[in-house]
Amino acid sequence: MTLIPFDDRDGFIWMDGQMLPWREAKVHVLTHGLHYASSVFEGERAYNGQVFKLAEHSQRLIRSAELLGFALPYDRATLDQATDALLQANGVRDGYVRPVAWRGSEMMGVSARHNRIHVAIACWAWPSYFDADARMAGLRLTVSKWRRPSPDTAPTQSKAAGLYMISTLSKHAAEDEGWDDALMLDHRGQVAEASAANIFLVIDGALHTPTPECFLDGITRQTVIELARGMGLSVTERAIDPSEFARASEVFLTGTAAEVTPVRQIGDWHFTPGAVCQQVIAAYDRAVGK
Repeated sequence: MTLIPFDDRDGFIWMDGQMLPWREAKVHVLTHGLHYASSVFEGERAYNGQVFKLAEHSQRLIRSAELLGFALPYDRATLDQATDALLQANGVRDGYVRPVAWRGSEMMGVSARHNRIHVAIACWAWPSYFDADARMAGLRLTVSKWRRPSPDTAPTQSKAAGLYMISTLSKHAAEDEGWDDALMLDHRGQVAEASAANIFLVIDGALHTPTPECFLDGITRQTVIELARGMGLSVTERAIDPSEFARASEVFLTGTAAEVTPVRQIGDWHFTPGAVCQQVIAAYDRAVGK
């Protein structure tokens, strides 16, 4: 497979209030966000030219920055308008949108109170990962050695770049061993999420999902909970011990990129993606306008 580098593409990127040609959207190597992870981002999906729950994503970007101690120079309405204009400028109807904000280069050290805050938004075409049959085949996950940190050790409710370091380590290790992804436990050894997606278990026809105390409460996760309850499914948010996978008949992941994706195996536990997964997938697809 030939990869197209993300720094060498055609199109436009919105950066610091301007629509720049793609290859001109650059930062200096001595940017604080690169050295000290003072960066936050969002992952959004556009369907038929519109970002699903754009306002919620823009507001979460603002909140993520606040949790890292800086304020964005743009309000939610400006971010929303820039996103819509960017999709139109790039001719993207079904795609992925990546807003990102970071501290700049004025100070290089742990303290960076006077650094300028930069914001950029990029987008690119991105159809669904799977067709219906491939999606229902389900993913295979191993259990990562890395755990989600306690909320008193990291700003776990921020979509902060630094928190994804262990996600990359976990996913690479899983792929090296032939798995699709990794299940991450929390600091107590309870079920947290996959490397970049929330997780749901189906037990006796009801949905169970970990309480997001030390990981991100995903917008797709919130959507699925609302949709499931609207369909009459019971949804319980609670602490889940890994041993409970033995009781689960179905398991699925949720996320902007994953959408709703069934799981067929986690370590020695096996599941059969079935009726509940199909119902939730169908409901989600309708909600996003697929």
